[in-house]
Amino acid sequence: MKQVNGVDIEKLSETMNAIRGNPDIAKFNFRATNKWLEGGHNRTTINEFDGACSMHNRAISFVIDEDEPPVLLGQDKGANPVEYALTALAGCLTTSLVYHASARGIKIDEVESTLEGNLDIRGFLGLSEGIRNGYDGIQVTFKIKSDAPKEQLQELVDIAKKRSPVFDIVSNPTPISVRLDN
Repeated sequence: MKQVNGVDIEKLSETMNAIRGNPDIAKFNFRATNKWLEGGHNRTTINEFDGACSMHNRAISFVIDEDEPPVLLGQDKGANPVEYALTALAGCLTTSLVYHASARGIKIDEVESTLEGNLDIRGFLGLSEGIRNGYDGIQVTFKIKSDAPKEQLQELVDIAKKRSPVFDIVSNPTPISVRLDN
């Protein structure tokens, strides 16, 4: 088993070849269940998903608490949803960068990213129709330790942007269906 950056390169190659032979293997359906607790406090549970032509249950469910800081009338029982959006973006960009570096045989010693999102809550509160409800913009800065030249590291950052599913979700319109089921 050959590993680069903790990624099994042989399995990655086998997976990519299997997908080339059967594109249905690449289709995934992820699910999350959210329950409101009180105030701004919600709890999300993540376990099962469909992918690689079958359903999967994780060994343990992931439980994520979301809340607001006191200045936004919450009790700080978890990061708020827009902070989790930054977390999802950071994790996905980093994973994309590392997997693509690994596939190219580029050794990465360390990756750190800093994300900032600017948001005006007048949109969320309905106080101004001209103000967006979500982030006005997100800034991502990477610090990467590697023997690879800076140009190659920049190329990896560009590939991460191009291939990250979460970057795609937040930077392109994604159809979202919201319905009431009583």
